[in-house]
Amino acid sequence: MSFAHTRWVWLDGRMVAWSEAQIHSSAHGLHYGTGVFEGTRSYVTDRGPAIFRLDAHIDRLFASAQVYGMEIPFTKEELREATRAVVSRNGFGDSYLRHLCFLDSGSLGIRAKCPVGVVIVAFPWEPVYSAMDLERGIRVTISPWQKFSSAMMPTTAKASGQYLNSRLAVTEAAKRGFDDAILLDVNGNIAEASVANVFLVRDGRLVTNDEQSSILRGITRDSVIELAHDFGYEVEINRMRIGDLLAADEVFLTGTASEIVPLRELDGKTLGTGSRGAVTALLQGAYRAATSGQDARHQDWLDFAVNAERFDLATIA
Repeated sequence: MSFAHTRWVWLDGRMVAWSEAQIHSSAHGLHYGTGVFEGTRSYVTDRGPAIFRLDAHIDRLFASAQVYGMEIPFTKEELREATRAVVSRNGFGDSYLRHLCFLDSGSLGIRAKCPVGVVIVAFPWEPVYSAMDLERGIRVTISPWQKFSSAMMPTTAKASGQYLNSRLAVTEAAKRGFDDAILLDVNGNIAEASVANVFLVRDGRLVTNDEQSSILRGITRDSVIELAHDFGYEVEINRMRIGDLLAADEVFLTGTASEIVPLRELDGKTLGTGSRGAVTALLQGAYRAATSGQDARHQDWLDFAVNAERFDLATIA
């Protein structure tokens, strides 16, 4: 992922050049992790670049801010318009967008009251995993780091400081040669991967967990549940154990950055057939159709950055 082609950033209500998108070193969020954020994607479609499920991401951003007592100084519609403008102004097609609301410079200390800063950054997207990984699956490990519970921190909020937990897990996994880590909750149940939700397929039905297992209820997770229902699959919401993954026909992860990623191995043990299963492949194709505007059933998931008449597809980065 590189910011080399990002020219414009939306910062506190203004579109500013990349070099001017700066905050002060005394910003409270920098010192204490007091921020909430969203990771969102835009995709190339026949009608121009479209931001996927923007409303859902903006709604969750505001919900996370509310949990932490942060009052975002812009309306949801203002942030939606700003998001469209960032994609359009930079001339991006496939891109990743980061919405960040944070306590800015004002004072320090854990009780400090500070103004809320808001930034939207976009950059051309480079896939997390290769096409081969998305077909054969990736290797994961059970992390020695436990996912924090809702009694410790609000697991349903997407907050900056909370992702130190994910950072520890994925860094430790990488040192041991794995692609990602699976974190367990305080009861020893499957929680989630470092930045993705977990699904398994067994006997023709899908299973995933919910906030009772200390997960962030992912927007990609929600999309996959709806897509599975489109094909007539039952989706069971239930706790999962390590043994459930090992006994599953298929296991896959879902997240905005990585989309739908099959798992082929857990700590050296083969999962399913050891490569992508038929249900996972079906859902990958359905997700691509939805994000590219080819699925008529889910056009409402797309928020177009500009009018097609004003956008030259040849200029999409």
